[in-house]
Amino acid sequence: MNVFLFIITNNIIPIFLLIIIGYVLSKKFALDIQTIIKLNFYIFVPSFAFVNLYTTQISFEMAKVLIATIVMLLINLTVSWVISKIKKYDDGLMYAFTNSISFYNVGNIGIPLITLVFSSSPFVVNGETPYLGIALTAQIMVFVVQSISVNTVGFINAGRANAHWGESLRQVLRMPTVYVIPLAFFLKAISYDMTTLPIWPALNYSKNALVPIALIALGIQLSRTSFEFKNKKIYLSVVIRLLGGPILSMLIIHALSMEGIVAQVLFISSGLPTAVNTALIAVEYDNYPDFVSQVVMTSTLLSAVSIVFIIYAARILYPIM
Repeated sequence: MNVFLFIITNNIIPIFLLIIIGYVLSKKFALDIQTIIKLNFYIFVPSFAFVNLYTTQISFEMAKVLIATIVMLLINLTVSWVISKIKKYDDGLMYAFTNSISFYNVGNIGIPLITLVFSSSPFVVNGETPYLGIALTAQIMVFVVQSISVNTVGFINAGRANAHWGESLRQVLRMPTVYVIPLAFFLKAISYDMTTLPIWPALNYSKNALVPIALIALGIQLSRTSFEFKNKKIYLSVVIRLLGGPILSMLIIHALSMEGIVAQVLFISSGLPTAVNTALIAVEYDNYPDFVSQVVMTSTLLSAVSIVFIIYAARILYPIM
């Protein structure tokens, strides 16, 4: 119950408050959502990715986490594509549906959630949190894969609905996140400390702006969205994301013989709601933005309940030896 209340008060309510602010402001003022989205993709997302990657200590032990997350992504992309073909979705809806299932909120929900879970009972030993470090590192590995893929594959998917794949690829190569991720790894490898430079506070300010700007932009988009409460495609996407994700992760965890804290992190992360950036990408490319925005909203709301059971199951399935 404590975990459930924490998720509601510290994750879900703040998220929806910012979405509501965007919604109300859009109704009162003529806000340009395209400008806001470009600020997000060209400034805030790359800053968030760079700072998190540069400041996270990554060990070779996390190789399995990277492999597991990549395999999970590939399977999600394949499964959602097959379902789309079976359902005979048009190309635009197929790519929107695929993005809504394959990319999940590992940053602004996943990182604080993992911090909560592994800094509370039963993971506190003598007043300390010995498992938090490895848990957060594992979550950052998931974030790395998701961040790279949503800013490449996610953009290509959305762009392919209305443009040739070559043009979509050129659009991706214009995104700074594609370059700051390898740059962060390169700078980690040299001895100079980037955090001593005057640019570092600016990067932190930009990083911290990502979540509120993304959620306000989602609220603006929702103010212009025609809601379809009987749209079965939305609920199909949400069910696959929130329930199919953990089932798939169980198979991958077993195949890679993972256990303990790392297995728990992967299992919990796999049940996170659809990433807000998928809605922003859909708006940027005008590829079923109403559908993706509603999936983000619905999956985020329902995850407040589902994630509690997933956390409980993680502790039972993958106990600490």
